[in-house]
Amino acid sequence: MQLLFEQLLNGLQLSLTLFLLAAGLTLVFGIMGVINLAHGSLYMLGAYAGALAASKIGGFWLAVPAALIAAGLIGVAMELLVIRSLYARDHLSQVLATFGLILFFNGVIAWGVGRAPLQMDMPALLSGFLEIAPGLPYPTYRLAVMGVGVVVALGLWYVIARTRLGMLIRAGSDKREMVSALGVDIASLFTLVFGLGALLAGLAGVMVGPIRSVQIGMGEQVLITTFVVIVVGGIGSIRGAFVGALLIGMCDTLGRAFAPMVLKLWLSGPLADGLGAALASIMIYLVMALVLIVRPRGLFPAGG
Repeated sequence: MQLLFEQLLNGLQLSLTLFLLAAGLTLVFGIMGVINLAHGSLYMLGAYAGALAASKIGGFWLAVPAALIAAGLIGVAMELLVIRSLYARDHLSQVLATFGLILFFNGVIAWGVGRAPLQMDMPALLSGFLEIAPGLPYPTYRLAVMGVGVVVALGLWYVIARTRLGMLIRAGSDKREMVSALGVDIASLFTLVFGLGALLAGLAGVMVGPIRSVQIGMGEQVLITTFVVIVVGGIGSIRGAFVGALLIGMCDTLGRAFAPMVLKLWLSGPLADGLGAALASIMIYLVMALVLIVRPRGLFPAGG
């Protein structure tokens, strides 16, 4: 029971990290119609900016604003210089251009920082364990990551559902010509949305920095899972991104933890370990397929 509870918490932490990535990506994909493969690069750049700020300037608490500023500014520059010219192009052009951005950012990091992974120290305040139940200590930092994810989720819900900016974002996703005709600067709105998505990706990157090593290619590793999240949740929906992240994060974590254990009830140890690992790696795609069979537009599609 203790192992199950611990893995549920690990799944929740992964889910909320995925949400930080999926929220920005689903806004860009759903509202602007752009397939941005370089979204994972913004996650990587946020992690690198945070790690470098922590080591050169000093401390985790300076790393967080450094990562947010770096990812946000790079995201705005990307939108102005590259993405804006892709709005009227087909998805193949968007995929090729943003894939080129992945190679560009990986090359810049390799040239400027090197290929060796960076380590980012946890803040002393959050480096211990908190006993959340009798006999169940859990890393304080992972709990803090969950807290940040919940706060961001509530903040995004409020902005999208309760503010004028959110109204414009929702309207722009469905009726951009009408919104533009009413005097709204759609180009500036799209830049703001893209910058917000980049900022959230940078936040996710700096938050996982102390948990995982910061390295080239870390963005591509999580990008596919993030796309699965937004497809399951519904493209363009913040609520869908949150629910999809919870579903996929829990499925991935529990599958990796318990699939080999369950298979060992019927199979030998090595065979169960190998088959369990393979099953766990494809489980999220099976979940996506099942969801799309029942709900072809995802669980909570924007405007649905």
